[in-house]
Amino acid sequence: MKKRTIKKIAVIGSGIMGSGIACHFANIGVEVLLLDIIPNQLTEKEEANGLTLNDKQVRNRIVNTSLQNTLKSKPSPIYHQKFASRITTGNLEDDIHKVKDVDWIIEVVVERLDIKKQVFDNLEKYRTPGTLITSNTSGIPIKFMTEGRSEDFQQHFCGTHFFNPPRYLKLFEIIPGPKTKQEVLDFLNNYGEKFLGKTAVIAKDTPAFIGNRIGIFSIMSLFHTVKEMDLTIEEVDKLTGPVIGRQKSATFRTVDVVGLDTLVHVANGLYENVPNDEQHELFKLPDFIQTMMDNKWLGSKTGQGFYKKVKNTDGQSEIKSLDLNTLAYRDRKSANFATLELTKSIDDVAKRFPVLIKGKDKAGEFYRKNFAALFAYVSHRIPEISNDLYKIDDAMQAGFGWEHGPFQIWDAIGLQEGLKLIEEQGYKVADWVTEMQNNNVKHFYTIKEGNTYYYNISEKKHIKIPGQDAFIILDNIRETNTVFKNTGVAVQDIGDGILNLEFRSKMNSIGSDVLVGINKAIDIAEKDYQGLVVSNNGKNFSVGANIGMIFMLAAEQEYDELNITVKYFQDTMMRMRYSSIPTIAAPHNMTLGGGCELSLHADKVVAHAETYIGLVEFGVGVIPGGGGSKEMTLKASDSFHAGDVEINKLRDNFLSIGMAKVSTSAYEAYDTGILQKGKDIVVVNKNRQLAIAKKHALLMAENGYTQPVKRNDIKVLGKQALGAFYVGTDQMFAGKYISEHDKKIANKLAYVMAGGDLSENTYVNEQYLLDLEREAFLSLTTERKTLERLQHMLKKGKPLRN
Repeated sequence: MKKRTIKKIAVIGSGIMGSGIACHFANIGVEVLLLDIIPNQLTEKEEANGLTLNDKQVRNRIVNTSLQNTLKSKPSPIYHQKFASRITTGNLEDDIHKVKDVDWIIEVVVERLDIKKQVFDNLEKYRTPGTLITSNTSGIPIKFMTEGRSEDFQQHFCGTHFFNPPRYLKLFEIIPGPKTKQEVLDFLNNYGEKFLGKTAVIAKDTPAFIGNRIGIFSIMSLFHTVKEMDLTIEEVDKLTGPVIGRQKSATFRTVDVVGLDTLVHVANGLYENVPNDEQHELFKLPDFIQTMMDNKWLGSKTGQGFYKKVKNTDGQSEIKSLDLNTLAYRDRKSANFATLELTKSIDDVAKRFPVLIKGKDKAGEFYRKNFAALFAYVSHRIPEISNDLYKIDDAMQAGFGWEHGPFQIWDAIGLQEGLKLIEEQGYKVADWVTEMQNNNVKHFYTIKEGNTYYYNISEKKHIKIPGQDAFIILDNIRETNTVFKNTGVAVQDIGDGILNLEFRSKMNSIGSDVLVGINKAIDIAEKDYQGLVVSNNGKNFSVGANIGMIFMLAAEQEYDELNITVKYFQDTMMRMRYSSIPTIAAPHNMTLGGGCELSLHADKVVAHAETYIGLVEFGVGVIPGGGGSKEMTLKASDSFHAGDVEINKLRDNFLSIGMAKVSTSAYEAYDTGILQKGKDIVVVNKNRQLAIAKKHALLMAENGYTQPVKRNDIKVLGKQALGAFYVGTDQMFAGKYISEHDKKIANKLAYVMAGGDLSENTYVNEQYLLDLEREAFLSLTTERKTLERLQHMLKKGKPLRN
């Protein structure tokens, strides 16, 4: 098979989805040609400027405006704004010939078959044979799109359905046409996973494919249940959010963000195109949804949906909720259920499901109805939409943000218990599940030797899910490969002489048990292993040190104990730096405060692209005390070059801490000085991160890793820097940009990063800076304002973020 590489793509259609896809390819270094139609009339501004419809800026107005609006959107579709330079814009008349030079054409125009066919007619005139060409349709049958196309076009054509926003949602559905070559599907499946960082799922050419078929069913089922059980939207969002491993926006807030019209469009399409679906009538819109559509209460895009932001009599913004009975907006109501209280002490979401379905209140009834309908429905979709049940779970996890897919939830509840729910709620299960039960198969999934196996209905046995060789799945090896654990960490042998240290504390905060675990992991690795990776499967890598503990010690004026605690933190970070084995940090998502400091002290960082990392201690009234202030001073020193204005380099790092900068991607962390180019790397696929980190640890060990020599060559600028920083904080305070307490914190940091009030530039060692840092940290914890900030965060339910 001919090797295929993707160096340049063309995206046809620059709407929200098209521009988002263009940005994500730019994220991974691909050159993008983004094309759209030309306008048919001038704007008032264009007329005033004497422009005509023939001017290039007019002809490219639609594409340029769409792309710029997308680049300004929050959250950002692009890892770094400079990556936008990889996108070239044009229009479908002047620039369509340029598609001859691309490796992949992605059509993302309006969801109308006639318009798509017109676009394909034009593209085929210029497309080079063998070029991939795909459609980002969300539901139009692929077989209809290829009618009348050439043989080569049909062989290299399929659906590639990205979910919006393309940067953040991981589902990548690949839908073959009647003549799509298998090598094309194999390539796209691998490319989506390896390069785009997606969960690639090959789906059948059925209405709404996999993700939307199950997702829209789930939402429409819930709409009907809401009315049947007379639930409020607050109650439903409480029941369908984090408690069952789903997004905080849960159901109704998510619909508001996505747009009710988008959901209704897919639901109507399903109602029209799946007449034989056993739940066909469920896709018919309930009356309250139709009324909302008629009123154009579509969600965020129209200013109101299930929720509405209004100004109260004091001029403050507040959120109103829609009463589904009266369809009038009212004050938000609290939602509390006894059943949910029973799960508060259960951190593992999978272990909550058996408790939830046993609830004696309205919540228990809701879960029994909801899960029974879902289990029965997904059982009947195999083999209709997919031959393999794991693909349905993958689609719901990657496309809808579910922590557990339907079959995984069913496994958590138990096969027999799920069947009982289905029967009690009046549904029927698919025959293959009954057959599976009769053959004494009790689980949809099993774990063998660290790999996940799924029940294959055609082979009537569990077979290995393909593609796992590139992953290390901690959930699958924790039970068998753990060599040490305490309440805060688990340390696993991940093979080839490499250990993994996994935080297991609440929110992966770093307290005394985690620090003990880090030291123990290094002890074990130095004695019997070749390297150590710090990685976990948590929602966030680490939200920082346990400031609840810091507050308690400071409030009780236990300063000797606090000094010992902070020094232990610093010493542990230094062990990460100066152990005899290579240490790799693999951060992802929120990596704040102490989590950032740990990454700064690792030999190498293998960061997931979605890493939001920074030193945020200023927010709680202190400076970084676990080596972060020292480390940013050291990094500035290492960047000093002959002829540079050295204080400018130091000021950049000072401001990164003083402004509590948090990168919006791992690539931005290079700008803030947290990550280092040439040393640290970024990976796009979170599932591959641990395996890649392990490879780097192994490579460093095999290349002859030697314990580093402690640094004593850190150049500090003394009074030269201190004076400049003090002038700056004075000006900020005088201009009322910062409070008096903020000024005090900044001046403490300035003192540390300047190396004290030394009379001249001096070379110092790390311990010198660590001592200054710790002294400054401790002095700030005696401040009343700092204690008030710490207490405020504790009251807000944020006791761990530092």
